[in-house]
Amino acid sequence: MRILVISDSHGRTSAIEQAIEAQPNANHIFFLGDCISDIEDLTYIYPDKSFHIVTGNCDGYSFYKSIDFITLSGKKIIFTHGHTLSVKSGLERLKTFGETEDAHIILFGHTHTAIIEYENERYFVNPGSLSHGSLGFRSYAVIDIEENGIKPIIVKI
Repeated sequence: MRILVISDSHGRTSAIEQAIEAQPNANHIFFLGDCISDIEDLTYIYPDKSFHIVTGNCDGYSFYKSIDFITLSGKKIIFTHGHTLSVKSGLERLKTFGETEDAHIILFGHTHTAIIEYENERYFVNPGSLSHGSLGFRSYAVIDIEENGIKPIIVKI
C-alpha cells in the first residue's frame, strides 16, 4: 500500500495536484494542514482516493481535528499538523505522544522541514512544504507499507 503525505501548501493547489498525479498508486492521501481549502475540492476531483485531513495553525476555524488516527495495513498512523504539540520547539512531545498511542507512523508538518526519523520502532515523517520548504526545496512524502516493512521517502519537487 502506498500513501502520499502533503502539508503546508499555502495556496499551491497545483502543487498538490502534481503530487497526486505523480503518485497514481497512492490510494490514501494525508493532508497535514495549512490551507485546507487547497485540498477540499480535490476530494471531489479524485473520488477514488481516500483523503485524511487535519487542520493547521493557518486554517482558522475548521471542523477537522488537529490530531487524528487511522490504522492501515495493520499499522497505526497518527497524523497532525504539529502546532498543538509544539514541533517547532523540538519533537519530544510528538515522540512521547506517538509512544503513548503505540503508533507505528507519526506524520506531522508545520516546520516546513522534510525529515524522516526512526526511533523506538516508530517512523516520524514530516513531508516538508509544497509551498516553500525551509531547506530550500519543496517536497512531499511517500510511504509504502509492505509485508516486509515500512518504507518512507521524501520527494523533492
